[in-house]
Amino acid sequence: MEARIERLPKAATGIAGLDDISGGGLTVGHVFLLEGNPGTGKTTIAVKFLLEGSKHGEKGLYITLSETERELREGAASHGWTIDDNFEIFELVPAESLLDAEQQQSLLYSADLELGETTKSIFEVFEKVAPTRVVIDSLSEIRLLAQSSLRYRRQILALKHYFARRQATVLLLDDLTSDTMDKTVHSIAHGVIQLEELAPDYGGERRRLRVAKYRGQGFRGGFHDFTIGHGGVQVFPRLVSSEHRRRFDRKQISSALPELDAMLGGGIEQGSSTLVIGPAGTGKSTFAFQFIDAAVKRGEHAALFVFDEELNLLFDRTNLMGFKFEAMRKDGLLHIEQVDAAELSPGEFSHRVRRVVDHAHAKTVVIDSLNGYQASMPNENALILHIHELLQYLNRQGAATFLTVAQHGLVGDMKAPIDVTYLADTVILLRYFEALGRVRRAVSIIKKRTGFHEDTIREFRIGEAGLNLGGPLENFQGILRGVPTFIGNADPLLKVEK
Repeated sequence: MEARIERLPKAATGIAGLDDISGGGLTVGHVFLLEGNPGTGKTTIAVKFLLEGSKHGEKGLYITLSETERELREGAASHGWTIDDNFEIFELVPAESLLDAEQQQSLLYSADLELGETTKSIFEVFEKVAPTRVVIDSLSEIRLLAQSSLRYRRQILALKHYFARRQATVLLLDDLTSDTMDKTVHSIAHGVIQLEELAPDYGGERRRLRVAKYRGQGFRGGFHDFTIGHGGVQVFPRLVSSEHRRRFDRKQISSALPELDAMLGGGIEQGSSTLVIGPAGTGKSTFAFQFIDAAVKRGEHAALFVFDEELNLLFDRTNLMGFKFEAMRKDGLLHIEQVDAAELSPGEFSHRVRRVVDHAHAKTVVIDSLNGYQASMPNENALILHIHELLQYLNRQGAATFLTVAQHGLVGDMKAPIDVTYLADTVILLRYFEALGRVRRAVSIIKKRTGFHEDTIREFRIGEAGLNLGGPLENFQGILRGVPTFIGNADPLLKVEK
């Protein structure tokens, strides 16, 4: 007979993303380590942990060896938090006799006396307050007082056993300023959460965390982006597409342009991804906008994430093409968000996309462009993994996703900054070509996993009526070399407007 696994009660941290990563929070009655360099958000997380307990009537105790009570209260107030009677702050300072050189004993190191006094003070205040949640900030002070790794380990073990007998959930903070190589607490703690801060060459700092250890508990591994702002810490769990599946009827989605639908074998399948690729100015965004316009006119919700264009300019130019995006936005049918790649982490971006799809039920999602998205990534390999998970997630939610990528160059041998053609289900290729003394645009479908597509090349024009596609150009060659050459007569070409 299979043994039943008892689910131990959890102390929620009050940070939704962190609770998700850790499987519900911190196991009650155990000691956890929260470590990171100064400024990574340890104190903010710890204060929120105690405030969450206070909200449920649990007594909390914050023992500070490094910050003052005033600093803690000011920090909490900056996030709009109020420290109530269930939240006790104990500011532990050295005894005055240990700061007076004349009263120091010559036969004992002052550190010996101070370490004993520190431990005694911690136990005394615990007995007085009787909390269920405890924060000790920070271990660097205790490590310095211990002076040796052996005495430090024994001190941490003593604290662990003391709190365990009293069923207190303890969060130990370590700012890694005294000895970054000392992993003593890692082996003693029930769980370890590590915080990191990265400084890119340009833009704001990036923060991420990971659960390095959690005894007897499954957790979401790897790094997860997080931010610190008014209201505290917001954690964005790494997106795992396999965890999110939704049943939907797969059907074809029309672009509302008969010629484009014909090229696509009837349209785009719901729950698939489409990449629109070509050099700058060929109309990649316009092709994606066409599907947004068609979706909203069908009564569906759509979402547009813009990396490269200012919204007012976007509204002005799309309005000239007959796309009433501003009105759609006001009606609540189109979610438009301007994304600053220098200030946004990939994890936060995935979170925003997921939120729109989950809550607004957007069935058409456009990301314009991946060039801007790449700017928010530390390296290309990570970008591919992020895009893969995001596309898989959107596909499994039944959303039709459109991505644009600008290639380097205008004619000739052109290259994209990153090759994601193999990730997309459909690839729409746009090119310039010269015919009869004019620069024209051509479109072709070079890939479609979900069914038949035309292998033709059609000319298109962007005007006041939006996209206008012509018939197939049969006397045409060189499209895949990046230098399309027209070798026929002028009859198949779109007429030039006078």
